[in-house]
Amino acid sequence: MNNSLKTIRETKPLVHHITNWVTIYDCANITRAFGALPVMAHAPEECADMTKISSALVLNIGTLTSEIIDSMLLSAAAANETKIPVVLDAVGVGATKFRDEMAAKILSSVSIDIIKGNYSEIAKLAGENAETKGVEATSISADPEKVAKEFAKSSSSVVVMTGKEDIISDGNRTFIVKNGHGLMGSIVGTGCMAASIIGSFASVNPDYCDAAKDALCYFGAAGELAAEKSIGPGSFKVNLYDEVFNLSDEKVKDMMKVEEK
Repeated sequence: MNNSLKTIRETKPLVHHITNWVTIYDCANITRAFGALPVMAHAPEECADMTKISSALVLNIGTLTSEIIDSMLLSAAAANETKIPVVLDAVGVGATKFRDEMAAKILSSVSIDIIKGNYSEIAKLAGENAETKGVEATSISADPEKVAKEFAKSSSSVVVMTGKEDIISDGNRTFIVKNGHGLMGSIVGTGCMAASIIGSFASVNPDYCDAAKDALCYFGAAGELAAEKSIGPGSFKVNLYDEVFNLSDEKVKDMMKVEEK
């Protein structure tokens, strides 16, 4: 049986984030609720040093600036050197030229182990026709499973497409995760939180495809449990943290809804 959550809580891995200002507090809290330790060091003067003492690096371009991109490149280079997993959350790719260019710069400059985004963000990165409305997903014309698999092969990364059903592929294996609840889309930040959770699970599982699949199953299961007790977005957010805090590997084992293609 998978004991990833128990391992996270026993080892308390440090997960370094260079993330966006809208959801930074949520990312810190969800990381802590799962049992890992969050740190957010954005300054170029220290970010690489912080990465070198961390167990995973999460990059989120939601509120990018030129200086933040510089810090991301410095930190990712340090992560590549120390061989810890790097997660890139490509928030809003497809919305502006600058965002598209900076995402491409990151992918061409450093090694990214896990590329995460919603369906339209990943499709855009993969060169498909897709539009992004701000940071929200829109429809794509291509088959998302095929996009994930082919982009994983071409980028040599695990690709994670989040949506009503999450798609995770390393180019060989493809998982469809069906855990989750509609209320998860009613609050800002669950996508960013998912990247933090993926980073936490990848810090203790070198099979990054398996780690990403588990992370989304656990988070989705917590969302399902929280929804049962909630009457709207406010109560749901509080209950989500509590359900994550009270999760166990045994509890999630019976709730996982995963299909392997």
